[in-house]
Amino acid sequence: MSMQSSIAVGRQYLLDTYAQVPVVFSGGQGMYLIDEEGKRYLDFVGGIAVNALGYHDAGLSLAITEVVDKGLLHCSNLYYNTQAVAAAKALCTLAGMDRAFFCNSGAEANEAALKLARKFGHRSSPARTDIISMVHSFHGRTYGAITATGQDKYHVNFDPLPQGFSYAQFNDLESVKALVSEKTCAIIVEPIQGEGGIIPATSAFLQGLRELCDQQDLLLIYDEVQCGMGRSGKPFAYQVYGVKPDILTTAKALAGGIPAGAMLTCDKANDVFTPGDHASTFGGNALAMAGVNEMVRRLMDSEFTDHVQQMGSYLREKLVQLASHYPSLCGEVRGLGLINGMVLTIPPRKVVDACFERGLLVASAGYDVLRFVPPLVVQEKDIDKALSIVEQALASLL
Repeated sequence: MSMQSSIAVGRQYLLDTYAQVPVVFSGGQGMYLIDEEGKRYLDFVGGIAVNALGYHDAGLSLAITEVVDKGLLHCSNLYYNTQAVAAAKALCTLAGMDRAFFCNSGAEANEAALKLARKFGHRSSPARTDIISMVHSFHGRTYGAITATGQDKYHVNFDPLPQGFSYAQFNDLESVKALVSEKTCAIIVEPIQGEGGIIPATSAFLQGLRELCDQQDLLLIYDEVQCGMGRSGKPFAYQVYGVKPDILTTAKALAGGIPAGAMLTCDKANDVFTPGDHASTFGGNALAMAGVNEMVRRLMDSEFTDHVQQMGSYLREKLVQLASHYPSLCGEVRGLGLINGMVLTIPPRKVVDACFERGLLVASAGYDVLRFVPPLVVQEKDIDKALSIVEQALASLL
């Protein structure tokens, strides 16, 4: 079957939930995806911050193969399995948290956090059920997660949405305080807003949220679905800031490309859930947990996270230089580690498409940002090649 035939079949049988680029990938190696016709694309999307180890990574392949060879891909959570027990301990140790709940995605992890927060609020009399989120946040596509998402475009045509959510301005502590009431039980925030446009929180903002939650007995939830698992240059972004949450959610790169999500808890969030409160059939399955164990093993190595910091600094430096050459098209560069964005004065899709034609995969974020979230194993030569292509794309659009 030709690639055009594959695309035609996809258009016929897949629901129109994605504006898909006309390419069909069938393999990958290192920093490159390979389409059905053998063309190689330098990948600075990484499955949207999922494929942290790139493609065909030897360590991840071995971890998965060992599970397959033993024949236990899944067993019910009515029982423990070796991989899940090891992953829970390792991930909590890496994150500096106490306990873990495993699921399959970031949206699921955030749903678990929202449910836990409301049960926590029901310990009060009268019950506290309101949750404060941030404008321009993104927390997932399921009903609770999409309601927590502070972007109207994701809410259109899906009302009535769950009640009890309000939205403060990111990096504006006073706007959060103005929304706190006797009904508030939790605050959810991304330490680095991803889909909102690659906007890092300020240290003062996160510290202020922590103090506010301590004063008001609220749960502080960090959504690290995109910015966690080494992407910031630390295992978790909160560790860059030194401001710890009560609940931390993660997914995307958690298992190196295998679907996996997790909600991690500490202190007053540890004993809120009891058996029967929440579950996930495939959460914690042995195959995904093998991926988690391999990712954690890699992130335990400070040389790995140091590499992320070095490559992130190099990428931002080169992006700033590039933006200065095209002031009519490019604006601010922002990010942390290997989650970076460049503000554009033209629709980002134009640059995305022009880069695709030249063999580079990049994505947009928010309304006006070109996003760079390559595999964490990226090297300087990959960055140089990618930005050379971006420059060609920008020049073609002048």
